[in-house]
Amino acid sequence: MPRGSASKPLVVAAVSVAAVVALGGSGLLSPWWSQFVDDLGQFCAGVAATLACWLTAPRHTGAQRRWRLWMGAGTAGWTIGQSIWSWSQLFRDVALPSPSLADAGYLTLPVFALPAIISLAAARPPSGAPRRRPGQLVMVLDGLIVVGALFVLTWATTLGSVVEAGAPTPFAFAVAIAYPVTDLVLTVLIILLLTVSAPAGRGQLTLLGAGLLCLSLSDSAFAYLVSKGADSMPPLADAGFIAGQALVAVAALVRPQTGVPPAPRRHARWMHLMLPYVPVAFTGVLFIAQLVRGTRVDGVEIAVETAVISLLIIRQAVTLVENAVLLDRVSESQARLTHQAFHDALTGLSNRVLFHDRLEHALALHHRDGRPLAVLFCDLDDFKAVNDRFGHHTGDRLLRQVAERLRAAVRDSDTVARVGGDEFAILLEGTGDPGEPAERIMAEVGRPFQIDGHSVGVGVSIGLVQAGEHGPVISADAMLRRADAAMYAGKRRGKGTLVRYRVDLPDGTGSSDLAEALAATLRDGSGLDVHYQPIVRFDDETVVAVEALARWTHPSLGPVSADIFIATAESIGLIRLVDDFVLDRACRDAAAFRGPWASIAVHVNTSAARLGRPEHEETVRAAVRRHGLAPHRLLLELTETAPLPDLGAAAGAVSRLGRFGVRFALDDFGTGYNALAQLHAMPVDEVKLDRSFTRADGGRSEAICRSIVQICTGMGVTVVAEGIETEGQAATMAALGCRYGQGHRYGASGPLAEVAPPGVLGPGDRAVVAG
Repeated sequence: MPRGSASKPLVVAAVSVAAVVALGGSGLLSPWWSQFVDDLGQFCAGVAATLACWLTAPRHTGAQRRWRLWMGAGTAGWTIGQSIWSWSQLFRDVALPSPSLADAGYLTLPVFALPAIISLAAARPPSGAPRRRPGQLVMVLDGLIVVGALFVLTWATTLGSVVEAGAPTPFAFAVAIAYPVTDLVLTVLIILLLTVSAPAGRGQLTLLGAGLLCLSLSDSAFAYLVSKGADSMPPLADAGFIAGQALVAVAALVRPQTGVPPAPRRHARWMHLMLPYVPVAFTGVLFIAQLVRGTRVDGVEIAVETAVISLLIIRQAVTLVENAVLLDRVSESQARLTHQAFHDALTGLSNRVLFHDRLEHALALHHRDGRPLAVLFCDLDDFKAVNDRFGHHTGDRLLRQVAERLRAAVRDSDTVARVGGDEFAILLEGTGDPGEPAERIMAEVGRPFQIDGHSVGVGVSIGLVQAGEHGPVISADAMLRRADAAMYAGKRRGKGTLVRYRVDLPDGTGSSDLAEALAATLRDGSGLDVHYQPIVRFDDETVVAVEALARWTHPSLGPVSADIFIATAESIGLIRLVDDFVLDRACRDAAAFRGPWASIAVHVNTSAARLGRPEHEETVRAAVRRHGLAPHRLLLELTETAPLPDLGAAAGAVSRLGRFGVRFALDDFGTGYNALAQLHAMPVDEVKLDRSFTRADGGRSEAICRSIVQICTGMGVTVVAEGIETEGQAATMAALGCRYGQGHRYGASGPLAEVAPPGVLGPGDRAVVAG
């Protein structure tokens, strides 16, 4: 039989019941044989139910076994009672023997059916299925309330008169009333279980409920016939006894379903909530109708109704208590979830979300009242080595101890947060030098940690930023970025450092603030300028060219190092705008040179990576034409901060612009990527020897310089020595065959109006330059 399938046993049971009822009520048999067939059918149904329960019980365990054993005991007692009943009817010629010894057997069924139903309802759901159970006390109270209310309704309408008519003695009254009461209890219990819970044996419980309902219907028919003085029950009235036992047998034969039971639907939950109130409301309507009609209310009805109302009050009190307990649990859960949402699970510190919120609040106070605040961004040094050597468990314990030391190093009002794996952030509010707690943190974290008998040592790098120290801080994210940039600048210097944030952090670190300020400057051109440095001939120190150099002065930050802002422009993809600005300004200024500088060249730096792009070539031609500069007076210095993406394309661009008249130089020669390969591939006019060679003393540097000069001379390429600061350096380079030099020995870079000698710029030109 497929698991959970009840179709075949139901068909067999239905056919058997129909056959017995049809044969017994067909009129083809005599009354005695008709009663015999009816009683035999009931007896066989009871035997079938008992055997089905007891024979299938050993195949199961737990609740599925228990409920079969309990139900088998109940059906066995009922079958014994049916045997006594049949003997009295068939062989002692007693019409409807009541009360009798048979009642003791019949009433064992509800006694054992109750624990059977409870066991089946308690069956554990399949793995992974939610267990949905209401409060057991509330469910019991609901059942008693419903049973009591239904009893009042049935007693006031039919049951009272029926019982009184057939119960001349107290014992007979007790037996008569036992059937409807037990039937009501079992039926209501099953309805409650099916409504408010989802037992694993839901299908079996439904079959049991249907069987007990059939039995109660026949019990009701029997009570009615007794009250009317009938001398027999027709087979159709006994059909409930046969069908009820048959359904019990089917429930025992069916295996429980293994799937997850469906969740109760919304209407089912509402039905559960309203279940105890609906029958109570009907009893109220009944009482009102009895009062209006002047009908006498007997003692049983009053006693039961009083008990029902008392139970209803108790249920409400229990519900209020359970709701209060539930609200407390919900409040505790919400508090726990709130704490988990804003705190780090490992260290108990604030997490990034809470830190960000408090930083935003502190910034709001800073903007409104000028309240000081600072942020420390801490990153542990060599933490990965601890994990690799001792394992992640030790690493976690180390993080917890670090968190304790961080909290001890700052005030209680300061916020300490874990914002990453081994990264911590600290919000310092109020006056005082934030460098002092930073130094304490470095000292505390620098002390060895004792973990599982091991001495574990780590350091900490800290980035410090104060609000308002380098321009306004717009948001908490900007503040954290500044602190993070300062920390990483310290990491580049070495471990265990404290770095205060600056916009022009060393080592080309830069920051997003610098990038934003530079982008704004390049959009409107404010703050950018071009300075010039002369290039001279060694033998007579005559200026033969000037190099145009980009300079940037921010309104609030002041002058920014060229190395820093050039690197930033390259990182954000705006170096093209810097190059084009310097190119245009240099062409304009060179075209205005007069006197001794009337024919000198102007050197302009351009990124080698832009070579080969058509738009770059057109930009160069347009600048030369726009200002009327002779093309041969423009010399583009190719700077290399990254390898050339396409050396062939770059060489082609040099050749095309060379035919136009523009000349080229390789800047910082000897330090770039594949310098000799570029010298060979690209038809450049000059090579600018890097200052690292011209400043160095000793035979190796001189040998390198001599070789470069000889190579370039043989190729017809002019060599310019950079970084010349002393007369000795100039003499050495001249002796090695280099004819030109550039450096502070011949003048530092500066604005054109300060660098150009008299006669180079006319009054109008100086005004243009100054503007």
